[in-house]
Amino acid sequence: MFRLESLAAHHEAAFVAGARASRDLHHPWIAPPRSAASFRMHLKRYGQPSQASHVAVDTSNGALIGAVHLNEIVYGALESAYLAYFVFRPYAGRGYMTQVLAAVIELAFTGYRLHRLEANVQPGNQASKRLVQSLGFRLEGFSPRYLRIDGAWRDHERYALTTEDWPGLAERS
Repeated sequence: MFRLESLAAHHEAAFVAGARASRDLHHPWIAPPRSAASFRMHLKRYGQPSQASHVAVDTSNGALIGAVHLNEIVYGALESAYLAYFVFRPYAGRGYMTQVLAAVIELAFTGYRLHRLEANVQPGNQASKRLVQSLGFRLEGFSPRYLRIDGAWRDHERYALTTEDWPGLAERS
């Protein structure tokens, strides 16, 4: 079991330790903060109204399972955000992120009142592609040199999910 928490200063030590221990798992896909200084900058960014970051906490031991970010939240006609997510060791490959990401998607659609979520995934990141596809995201396109990660411009495949495609929301409407 896990609980979602908004990213906060008290997560710093566990977050940085988890990112350091998981560097080989994350590289070259994502580069989460691996120092106290970079964590504080990360926390400042996610304190902005257009950003939100959630960590999943293992309720059995208090360890961080992973994180899911809602980036560039836009309201008005778009009602959308970009997702970024990653798991920490030893939780990788055990199904936790499917549950965690599903919980954040539910929160995005019901709590944040968004209509669309986009996940941009590097073509070689098979685990991430399987994850978003298992949650109903559809492939919408390809973006060459889309994001600079770890000093290199990387191609991404664009996946999206809207409220109409998210199970359970139609029954509550």
